[in-house]
Amino acid sequence: MSEIRVEPYRVRRIGAHSHIRGLGLDENGKAIMVADGLVGQAEARQAAGIVVKMIKEGRISGRGILLVGPPGTGKTALAVAIARELGEDTPFVIMSGSEIYSSEKRKTEILMEAVRKALGVRLTERRLVYEGVVKNIVIRRAKHPLVPYLTVPREAKITLATRDEEVTLTVPEEVTQQIVELGVRKGDVIWIDAQTGRVHREGRVREFQDVKTYDVETRRIVETPSGPVKKEKEIVNVLTLHDLDMYVAAQRSLVSIFGFTLEREIPSEARKQVDETVRKWIEDKKAAIVPGVLFIDDAHMLDIEAFSFLTRAMESEFAPILILATNRGVARIRGTDMESPHGMPLDLLDRLLIIPTRPYNADEIREIIKIRAQEEEVELDSKALEKLVEIGSKYSLRYAVQLMEPARILAEQRGESKIHVEDVEEARKLFIDISTSVEYLREYEKLFLK
Repeated sequence: MSEIRVEPYRVRRIGAHSHIRGLGLDENGKAIMVADGLVGQAEARQAAGIVVKMIKEGRISGRGILLVGPPGTGKTALAVAIARELGEDTPFVIMSGSEIYSSEKRKTEILMEAVRKALGVRLTERRLVYEGVVKNIVIRRAKHPLVPYLTVPREAKITLATRDEEVTLTVPEEVTQQIVELGVRKGDVIWIDAQTGRVHREGRVREFQDVKTYDVETRRIVETPSGPVKKEKEIVNVLTLHDLDMYVAAQRSLVSIFGFTLEREIPSEARKQVDETVRKWIEDKKAAIVPGVLFIDDAHMLDIEAFSFLTRAMESEFAPILILATNRGVARIRGTDMESPHGMPLDLLDRLLIIPTRPYNADEIREIIKIRAQEEEVELDSKALEKLVEIGSKYSLRYAVQLMEPARILAEQRGESKIHVEDVEEARKLFIDISTSVEYLREYEKLFLK
């Protein structure tokens, strides 16, 4: 493993929707109260399930989806769940409507890049990998060379086991960083590419000794691999059309004296070349198109030019599944003087299947907080949980979830491993909610600059 090389990694962060595995529907397409990381929103999830079926049957051409509802009602979670239902290798691109406004690129170029990022090309190859259940893992850390009070992972000793063999590997910093980023722990099934060092987590096993599992499990349950740990494995890689666009554009563009490709808009000729190549791969059965999901939050921030582009993009040969979300009612269409439902042109709304979401009740908030506590690996006692439910019901679910991490740190400062109700109450005093913030502004209004 001494020759393993990988690309630099990004520091791991627990995402707000990292626990979602699907829509949580039964065999009849009805929503289960708590399943696949989702809670409540039964009608919206059932509607999303119908959308997934339409996508899989190739019957959504020319249409898009619009999620409408108040803030914090799970619109983004629903979009993530749709992407999960379509498959693990389904490209999922998330952006805000305000991201199209840039001084460096045209709005249509930014949208075109997003559309191309949401279209995958599935290629299959055989690779030599180390695969097994993580039986033990020890990570050695060292001080950061530039920031002495920080530590960074340097190497890891990891034991992988199959039904037939057990191997202990010492992996270098690049692989260790990926292990940390992915949150790999005992009981996870992973494979490590022996040539590139790429790490992939396949899921989690239930039957493995000393592994903690949950009734509401947020990681895919898989079987323990059999055979040797080191083996040849068929690996499916999914590249996006944008990845291919960038590669072709880099071959065409000028290179600076420092060796970096000059950043600019991708020429249409490069995209045409990629499209022709992909069509040939498909005809030769070397590849397949994977329609991904382009999710645009705060879609009311788009302007009339962007809406026109998206209307045309939905009808193109290579088109992703377009999901828009908004929390606006009747609003002005940006770039015009006209008002319309959700601040969108009527001709675009006519092409969208609209799915409403509704505020969560107390029972649903309780289950969501339990799931987030599990995902963020914090322990709540029963009174702390009920306090967070009360806060979520009175103020907002997001505020209740945001209080968990400060409360955990306060509990640790008291020498406790579990969050108690006093930790939650102290966190509330330190980090106020929106309504308290408004009261604060009114109280000290004269002292603020205008």
